[in-house]
Amino acid sequence: MIIIKTPEEIEILREGGKRLATILHKVAEKVAPGVSTKDLDNYAFELIKEMGDTPAFLNYQPEGADRPYPASLCTSVNDEVVHGIPSPNKILKEGDIIAIDLGLKHRGLFTDMAITVPVGEISGGSKKLIDTTKRALEIGISVAQSGNTTGDIGHAIESFVRHHGYSIVEVLSGHGVGKYIHEDPYIPNFGKAGKGVKLVPGMVVALEPMLNNGTKHVKLDPDGYTFHTADGKKSAHFEHTILITEGSPEILTAP
Repeated sequence: MIIIKTPEEIEILREGGKRLATILHKVAEKVAPGVSTKDLDNYAFELIKEMGDTPAFLNYQPEGADRPYPASLCTSVNDEVVHGIPSPNKILKEGDIIAIDLGLKHRGLFTDMAITVPVGEISGGSKKLIDTTKRALEIGISVAQSGNTTGDIGHAIESFVRHHGYSIVEVLSGHGVGKYIHEDPYIPNFGKAGKGVKLVPGMVVALEPMLNNGTKHVKLDPDGYTFHTADGKKSAHFEHTILITEGSPEILTAP
């Protein structure tokens, strides 16, 4: 069921989105060679608590999972696509790329955001992957207009990515968000224009393209959460929570 947000809920989500963007960009500034992914998770947790909010992912148990997620932050390095679990033994090194994905519960409502950042100096190929994935998200947002459909979003992203030689992860997608971490509608990063769910004002959705350097296929780690590229090549991930309005979409997680 699609949950249309009230004006009062939208104001709370605006504030939560701003807080989330501030926190995630502060965490990104800590990314450097020699830092562990657990260091980043600890920092995110501290920042959230300082603001009086709650990490959305910590102890969240999605459908099908056999245990709750054990951290505040998802830290996915290189061939890890999404949901990488932070570890004190996972030390970042020069040339890595890392996707940091964070959810925030502010006054009972949820926002969700992810960015992929370089660790020190990275290759031109890695930079292009990051830049293309970020641009794919921007293109998806640009067509998230009232009267369009979820298929229009997927089609726009897919059409852009096809010309850049990357593959789109098809088994993971964007989603509604707000009262819950994951809500309807399901929003794939590929699709047919005009198909899917119609977008209407008051919908709040998280768009999140995930692009791979190689195959679109992924495999799930034995930890039950971390998805890897099936061929071991790098992946990048960007996500914003947006509000569908009568006009242009509003990015709630803008910095």
